[in-house]
Amino acid sequence: MTINLKHPGMIALQSRVITHLQLIYPEADHQAIAGQIIDALQLPECLTPNQFNSSWDQNDVIVISYADSINNDHHQPLDSLHSFLNDNLKGYVTAVHILPFFPYSSDDGFAVIDYSTVNPAHGNWEHIKAIAEDFKIMADLVINHCSARSHWFENYKSGRQPGLDYFYESSPDQDLSAVVRPRTSPLLYDVETSRGTRHVWCTFSHDQVDFNFNNPQVLIEFVRIVSLYLQQGISIFRLDAVAFIWKEIGTSCINLLQTHEIVRLLRTLIEHYDPNAVLITETNIPNRENLSYFGNSNEAHGIYNFALPPLLLHTLLTGDCSHLKTWMMSMPPAQMGTFFLNFIASHDGIGLRPVEAILSEKEVETLIETMQSFGGHVSWRALKQGQKRPYEINISLFDAMQGTISGEQDQWQVQRFLCAHAIMLALEGIPAIYLHSFLATPNDHDRVRHTGHNRAINRSKLYTDQLIQLLVNAQSNTHQVLNGIKRLIAIRKRQPAFHPNATQFTMHFQPQIFAFWRQSIQREQSIFALNNVSDIRQTISLADINLIEINQWHDLLSGERYNDLQQHITLQPYQTVWITNYIEQQS
Repeated sequence: MTINLKHPGMIALQSRVITHLQLIYPEADHQAIAGQIIDALQLPECLTPNQFNSSWDQNDVIVISYADSINNDHHQPLDSLHSFLNDNLKGYVTAVHILPFFPYSSDDGFAVIDYSTVNPAHGNWEHIKAIAEDFKIMADLVINHCSARSHWFENYKSGRQPGLDYFYESSPDQDLSAVVRPRTSPLLYDVETSRGTRHVWCTFSHDQVDFNFNNPQVLIEFVRIVSLYLQQGISIFRLDAVAFIWKEIGTSCINLLQTHEIVRLLRTLIEHYDPNAVLITETNIPNRENLSYFGNSNEAHGIYNFALPPLLLHTLLTGDCSHLKTWMMSMPPAQMGTFFLNFIASHDGIGLRPVEAILSEKEVETLIETMQSFGGHVSWRALKQGQKRPYEINISLFDAMQGTISGEQDQWQVQRFLCAHAIMLALEGIPAIYLHSFLATPNDHDRVRHTGHNRAINRSKLYTDQLIQLLVNAQSNTHQVLNGIKRLIAIRKRQPAFHPNATQFTMHFQPQIFAFWRQSIQREQSIFALNNVSDIRQTISLADINLIEINQWHDLLSGERYNDLQQHITLQPYQTVWITNYIEQQS
């Protein structure tokens, strides 16, 4: 592709790319690398992004799924997934995060063998394009590492390009004690190559070999990958494990300045290709570090709200929202052009790092014990001197809601589960709901035994015949949960006060009531979201909410109207009310 570097937009883009490169590679030929990067991007035309553009609103809801979560003996998995989404979630979700759908060797897709092709066991690029016609597609850019069976790593071992200098090497003699690890496996992996034994860096597993981004050619390869994905209809990029991509011996090798600058560069590139394209960072780290990936509204468009899942789970199991409320008061609002990605379940476990400075060790220990009594497992990470600390809880979110911190199951599982989703759907940000949460999928102990991996407990493979039986049975958990969440979404989508960037303030009642106020950007609507997070009925006075008397107030969920603003209302266990003054316009 021939680039017209004299076009004003192209000149501006090249200047921005060079500025990024000067911070990432101070000694490099910035002009030459910028030219290679722009050429690799294959811009159809150079568009001008608006830094504070928000191409999202309260209609946006993301569903998270593996390509083969839904199976049918007569169709390829991506076809089956597409049909399921159209039949059951069309009009409710606007985007689907399809977890890595490429050829892989381990970690259910996150050890990528080939970034350029769709796993033939799942389908092909035509299936991806077909889904993109009905839903926005969010895809993973697995940027920190690739499979030890990839073509690049085979070339590394045999001394050929591309790949010879694509992977990060170190030495067992170097002091790596400061390196932050999310796993307990040895960091270095001994590999026999044509140049003798080499020790390659493996942050996650020895089948997931870390790239060497000190080599600009690695960055250029990923720009080519981004360009390919954009051409295939992908418009939302999830930067997997991006916090670890830059290594510097003697440091923690996490969240380094070059890492942040690479994220900024990738945002610059995708926005010039498509101003509505979105970059989301996946950084399962303490909350303050996670927030840094917003930059100055020039880095990630969205960041995962990693503290939300463990805090909300702790809240609903203890019946006390104190920690959740304190955390929420500490959260800065996302500026226009950025958003929080809210989730409470995903393909991974419930991360504990984000609450290390919020929950006490005793509270974390009690939460873990409760989850183990409900069938869950714990995964660990390594610390210095061979110590280890809990990294995440592995459990189906539906089974995590079986009871309270007592460890006893009760009759409130469905109500507790729906309360969790009502809270998430009302919070500032864009909600992302795991497919298995929509379906109330329980723990998959057989899959854990079969794979030997704790995370498999929440990665069930479902079949359409089985699902149909559950969906038509009004008494099944699947039927009740799917319809309950869909009803909440349908109501959410009509409320301007639930825009991802609408104002949010925390309210203060008894610890059993988690409450907050949302106000629309144009200030035409207020919503008071009140949630009983306990298994005991709670009563509050409307006078304590300070509702304005000249407005007419009603609950969006029950339809109840409040004519007497001095009255008391009673919330049943795990009941939510969305009290608003807004009268929907009739179409």
